[in-house]
Order: sequence, then C-alpha cells, then structure tokens
Amino acid sequence: MGYEFLCHTSDVELGTMKAFETGGKKVILFHISEGFFATQAKCTHLFLPLEKGAIIDDCRIQCKFHHAEFDIKTGEPEVWASYPPGIQALNFMRGEKALKTYAIQTSDDDDVLIDISQDASHSKKSEENVREKEPA
Repeated sequence: MGYEFLCHTSDVELGTMKAFETGGKKVILFHISEGFFATQAKCTHLFLPLEKGAIIDDCRIQCKFHHAEFDIKTGEPEVWASYPPGIQALNFMRGEKALKTYAIQTSDDDDVLIDISQDASHSKKSEENVREKEPA
C-alpha cells in the first residue's frame, strides 16, 4: 500500500494530537518534540477513544477513561488500566496489549504521510521511519 497523505504538518501543533481516518482505519497523529508518530485510535483495554486522553511527559498517551498509558513511539503499555479503583478486577480478562503504531514521514512540502499497511512497532523498519525529518 505504501505511504499516503494524512495532513499538513501545521494541522497538528507541537504537543498535541489529532484523530484522522485513512484507508478505513481511524488513527491518532501525535506531534511531540521527537517528531510525528501515529497509533491506532482506540485504547487496547476497553477500546475507548484515545483522542479524549492526554499526552504525558511528551512521550505517553494516557487514556481518559481508565488511565492506561502507552509509549507514543512504540505503542507499548507503560501503565495499565488503574482507574477507577477496582478496574483492576477486569484486567485479568483484558491483559496488557500494545497499540498498533504506523510509520510516518514528512515531505519537503510539509505533508505528513502515513503507511497503514503494517504495524510499524512490529515490522523490521528502523525507527527512522517514524521520526520527523531533520531540518537540512
């Protein structure tokens, strides 16, 4: 499938995230200090929307509903669902699972391109494919 246009770099300000639909998939695009990164749009705990969550320490997305936190670059869970008290009883049925991540590139024309054909965190692609281009 390859890379396809998602948005312009100016559409997602530094320190924010925005939901998009592309190729029949809903994704979240994050713009953090290390560049642009994309994950699936729903938390892997109970499949609630991550776009309502918060970026924590410029590197994690926290789900608003049960406070699971995921590394934005890799999708790996850093903190599993812990809110409200007692939610941990459900966690034995919904074990920790990483978010799907998608490779991102930016063009010289300030376009953000995404490859949704495979999960970037589990492919053999280098981390260079999910980082924002360095300025020349």
